[in-house]
Amino acid sequence: DLTWNTNTMSLSKKAQQRLHFLRRLKRASLPPPILTTFYRGTIESVLTSCITVWYGNCSAADRKTLQRTVNTAAKIIGTPLPSLLDIFLTRCSGKATSIVTDTTHPSHHLFQLLPSGRRYRSIRARSARLLNSFFPLGCESPQFQPPYPPLKRYPHCKLSKNS
Repeated sequence: DLTWNTNTMSLSKKAQQRLHFLRRLKRASLPPPILTTFYRGTIESVLTSCITVWYGNCSAADRKTLQRTVNTAAKIIGTPLPSLLDIFLTRCSGKATSIVTDTTHPSHHLFQLLPSGRRYRSIRARSARLLNSFFPLGCESPQFQPPYPPLKRYPHCKLSKNS
């Protein structure tokens, strides 16, 4: 079985069990910042463990199940919380940045800067499993920006304080 259904159901079950404690803390009249800290430490950490590995390949129904838990926690706390997609994209961009900056990383060669210097080359994938994995999503994430190219690459640009 190559689906992430079993993993998603166990994560959802663990998160639902921890929502009980969040409700108890809310009933004890704790302020939202403390409830948010509790949520981030006990529920979000469970939901997002290894999210860069499994989130891209889990089904829409599984994503909806997990997002429902996040939405319930947001209603309990009374403040908006980041969606799992936002967390996934943030973690992917952080992971991609660490791979690009570490030249000894085994996957460093998969991130090739295009000649424009603005984007990274997307990885060709023959299967949907690879297409939904971290590497293509890490290259195309809107939050992942390559470092600015050095100025010596553009000799025709002149930067001065007067211009």
